[in-house]
Amino acid sequence: MLTAAAVCPHPPLLIPELAAGAAPELDDVRAACVTAVDALAPYDVLYVVGADATPHATSFAPWGVDVPVDVPEPLPLSVLVGAWLTRGRPRSFVAVDPSLDAGECAALGAELAASADRVALLVMGDGSARHDVKAPGYVDDRAARFDQDVRTVFASANWDALAALDQSLADELLVAGRAPWQVLAGAATTNATVAVEPMFNAPYGVGYHVAAWKWR
Repeated sequence: MLTAAAVCPHPPLLIPELAAGAAPELDDVRAACVTAVDALAPYDVLYVVGADATPHATSFAPWGVDVPVDVPEPLPLSVLVGAWLTRGRPRSFVAVDPSLDAGECAALGAELAASADRVALLVMGDGSARHDVKAPGYVDDRAARFDQDVRTVFASANWDALAALDQSLADELLVAGRAPWQVLAGAATTNATVAVEPMFNAPYGVGYHVAAWKWR
């Protein structure tokens, strides 16, 4: 059963060697991610879950600097950043097809949660990439409301609302985290205690959410 979960974003700039001079701009996000990952213990199985996308790699060389990660096979960026956050720990990796609908994501989450007595999920996913003119998708006025709603969902641990996120709207807003978040919604079928208060930041026009929860 699911006993702990955390949500983190996956910008490659979380890795200090890639961030270079921009590293201080993500210091608070990086620190929050470390705190959220630390809140996951104890567990029998830890799954790092993220959206599948190309390229796949075992280091961050495709994103600018060859920083290797202790992974057994090439992984998409979202999962690779999660692997970097959990480096040195036993864990398994789940790359989620971003086209899966809410029901398919929920079924996958339920399967993961049932795989051991104490299951932890590290769910990697960015919010909208359309927060301002510097964003990869330029600006969309709906982005701020969408990510505010997601932050409210995380703060209240409202898994039904998470499962009900609009897939079409998320796609239009370039939300990389929608499918992995809905995997979490499928795994988290009961009330949870917030272990790390949700935070939100969009320093480069992309929404970054961090939060963590515990189950009895």
